Amino acid sequence: MKFLDQAKIYVKAGDGGAGCVSFRREKFIEFGGPNGGDGGRGGDIVVECVQGLNTLIDYRYRQHFKARTGEHGMGKDRHGANSPAIVLKVPPGTEILEEDGETPIADLTEPGQRFVLCKGGNGGFGNAYFKTSSNQAPRHANPGLPGEERWIWLRLKLIADAGLVGLPNAGKSTFLAAVTAAKPKIADYPFTTLHPGLGVVRVHDQEMVLADIPGLIEGAHEGHGLGDRFLGHIERCRVLLHLVEGTSEHAGKAYKVVREELEAYGEGLADKPEIVALSKVDALSPELLKEQVARLKRAAKRMPIILSSASGEGVDAALRALFAVVEEARREEERESAPVEETGWRP
Repeated sequence: MKFLDQAKIYVKAGDGGAGCVSFRREKFIEFGGPNGGDGGRGGDIVVECVQGLNTLIDYRYRQHFKARTGEHGMGKDRHGANSPAIVLKVPPGTEILEEDGETPIADLTEPGQRFVLCKGGNGGFGNAYFKTSSNQAPRHANPGLPGEERWIWLRLKLIADAGLVGLPNAGKSTFLAAVTAAKPKIADYPFTTLHPGLGVVRVHDQEMVLADIPGLIEGAHEGHGLGDRFLGHIERCRVLLHLVEGTSEHAGKAYKVVREELEAYGEGLADKPEIVALSKVDALSPELLKEQVARLKRAAKRMPIILSSASGEGVDAALRALFAVVEEARREEERESAPVEETGWRP
C-alpha cells in the first residue's frame, strides 16, 4: 500500500427535499383540504477515525464526496425520507484543516471519534404545514435548504511515543530494524527512507511506538532534499532520539544542522526532550571516536550515547533513556486527566 499523509478533498452535504403542494381528492368528499408532505433532510458528511488504517491513500484517486438530496414530500401527507450520511474513514492522528491548510477544524486521535464536517439541509414544509383556520387551502410549499459544502485538507500525523531524527544515512532505519519487528529499507546511500515508518519496541512489560522519518539536510525548511513536511509525523512524539553519524566529517556540525531545521519548522519540536547518540561507532578508530564524541558533546552540551545498531553497543542504553522519558510523560498525562475529587462544604 502506498503511503499518503495529506490530501485535499471537496465535500458537500445533501440538500433538503422540497415540500409538496397537494390536496385530498376523494369521491363524495367536497372539501378535502391540503395534504402535501414535508421533504426529507439531506445527508451529512461525517469523518470517523478507525483502527487499522495508516495512510490517506483512499483520497488520492477520489477527491469529491457528495451526499444525496433528501427525498421530496408527496401527497397523502407522505414525508420524504432522510438521506444517509457519507462516512469518511481516516486513520488515527488525522488532522482536518480549512482550505488555507492552516486553520484547524478537528483533530481525530482516538479510534471511534466522529466529527460532522458538513450538515445536510433541512427539508422544506409541505402545504399541509401552512394550513390554518384562516388559510384552509394554502397553495405553496418550501424548497429544501442547501447542504453545507467546503474544500478541506486531511493531514496525517503519526501517533508515536518517540521519534528518530538526523541527517540522511545517520542509521535511523537500522536502529528501527534492530529494536522492532519493522523492516525498513536499509542501504548505504542517502534518502533510503522516503516515507515515515513505525515500529513497536517491547522490553519486558513495557511497550513504546517508535517513528522513523526521512533524513533532513541543510535547507530542508526551504524544500531542499525531501523537505521538512515529514516532521509533522513527530509532532505528537514525547521524546526525540537524535542520531548523529559517527563517520561524518564533523559530528558537532551535523548535530547543529538538524537542530536548526527543527527550530525553523517550529510547532514545538525544538523544545521536546532530546536524547543525543553518536551512531555507527563500530566503524570508528578509538582516536576518531574520542574526537567525534568531544565535538558532539560541545555542540549538544551533554554527553552523547555511544551507539552501534549493527553490533548492539549502546542500544539498551538508548532504549532505557527513551523509556524513562516516555513513562514520565505518560504518568504526567494520567495525573492531568485524573478526575478531581470534590470535597463537600464544611463550616
